[in-house]
Amino acid sequence: MTSKPNKVSAESRSLSNLPGGMDRELSPTRSNPALLPWLSNSPHRAAFTRTDLIVTMATVVVLVALGSTFLTVSRDKAHLSLCLNNLQQVGRAVLLYAADHETTLPGPVHSQTGDFWWWYKEQVKGYVGLTGPSSPNDRVFACALDRGYSDPQPFFKTPRFDYGSYVFNGVTLLGTPNIAGWKLSAVRHPERTLLVMEWAAHAPLSWHRSKTGKSNAPFYCDAESVVAFVDGHVNLTKIYYDGYNAAYTRDPIPGYQYKYSGQ
Repeated sequence: MTSKPNKVSAESRSLSNLPGGMDRELSPTRSNPALLPWLSNSPHRAAFTRTDLIVTMATVVVLVALGSTFLTVSRDKAHLSLCLNNLQQVGRAVLLYAADHETTLPGPVHSQTGDFWWWYKEQVKGYVGLTGPSSPNDRVFACALDRGYSDPQPFFKTPRFDYGSYVFNGVTLLGTPNIAGWKLSAVRHPERTLLVMEWAAHAPLSWHRSKTGKSNAPFYCDAESVVAFVDGHVNLTKIYYDGYNAAYTRDPIPGYQYKYSGQ
């Protein structure tokens, strides 16, 4: 007796040979119910839930915030490094000037019409390779974070400040400690005596670690500024403020690593 072919088995075999997933379109689960649990657990059929979306978005936000913080920190470090390098060069220029003038530091001259603590630049800029009239292009005298004070632009872009961000320890106002025109040998503590500095040290404010954002008020104690000392080293230094008088008008109280006077 001849047996008849098993139609179900033949159908299943033919479905397994169909190309391009056509076997799914023919609902193989009807011929093989055992496939139902497998299909229900298939990763291809898992839904992207609202929770998944929220987690993904939160992860992206955190990564963007971390990236932004990293860029900000890197930029701030670069600005600080540049300013330290600038003050190193400017301080060296002042000392080279003194070496060529019988160890005498720059002092006021009658031919300069601006405030000497800014216009000292005219006496020393040749020692950093600058020739001709001063301009905003004198980058070694410019702090990238210079935000000026009373003028609507940085000091290094303003002609009355001789296009510079850095002032000499030579405020010659009555009663103000300074070392303008001093002999180097007369400075008693060159490792603590200021030579040149960011203008912000005069306030004091800070251009690098500001507690007032981009505002120039109020002045506050321990604002940090980049300064160069008579012995040649540079540092980011905390500046004392007594709450009333600009920092350059007096030496700090004990505990600070700098002073304006040469005594």
